[in-house]
Formats: sequence, C-alpha cells, structure tokens
Amino acid sequence: MPLLTICQPFADLTPAQLYDTLRLRSEVFVVEQNCIFLDMDNKDGQCHHLLLYDDNVLIACARLVPPGVSYKEMSIGRIVTSLLVRGKGFGKTIVAQAIEYCYQLYGKGPIKIGAQLYAKGFYEQFGFQQAGEVYDEDGIDHIPMIKA
Repeated sequence: MPLLTICQPFADLTPAQLYDTLRLRSEVFVVEQNCIFLDMDNKDGQCHHLLLYDDNVLIACARLVPPGVSYKEMSIGRIVTSLLVRGKGFGKTIVAQAIEYCYQLYGKGPIKIGAQLYAKGFYEQFGFQQAGEVYDEDGIDHIPMIKA
C-alpha cells in the first residue's frame, strides 16, 4: 500500500487518527526522550494536523499552527517520526509537506519553529535559520528558527 498523507483540521480528525497522533507523540516525546510534559497544550484544536501513514500505521506527523497561536508567524510544531522508520527519509518528507501545506493554508510568509537544538542542522536544510538564543523547554535545549 502506498504512503497516505492526510492534512485536516483537528475537528475533522477521526477518533483513530487522533489516537494515532497522540500515541506517536507520546511514544517519542515522553517515552523515548524521557520527558515528562503535558503534550496536549490547548493548541491542537486551532491547528491542522499532517499525518503520514504507511500501511495503516502512522509513521510521522506534524502540527500546522496558524499565525497568532504559538507565534505571530505561522508555525510547525510537534514534528515527529516513528522510531520504526527513523533514518529512512520520512522526517524530510513530513517537514517538506508541512511547509507546503502551511503556505497553502496560511499564505506565503515566514514560518517559525521551536526546534530541539540537536536538530538545528536538519531544519537548516529547509531554509530555517536560528532566530534567537538557546532555551530550555521541559529539560531539552531548543532554539527558535525562522524560514523567511
């Protein structure tokens, strides 16, 4: 079965899609990264969610955040790839798609992200540049980055 990409507002996600999304985010951000934090931050309902499925298994997802919710700029957050497929290029796939969907949904303009510091070089491949100092978020070093 080919890859299936879904991009929907929160209200249009099926219960199974929502479950898959929250489970994948918990698997990576809470369990794998050993970070106790509240993932459900009251922003999901205002966002579109980009889901990448392979054979009915969610392998990557991202949250597309409209301007004014996290930052004055549009944003991409909660970018995550399953450990099952890590290193196979799906991280690049989900980020490239997320950028394109942001432009379609919110218009051309700057995209701001709060990137984990270790992934700075990864995001630079897409034209993101560091836009501030390193900061701690839930015990993990992050940096603000902008794609102008």
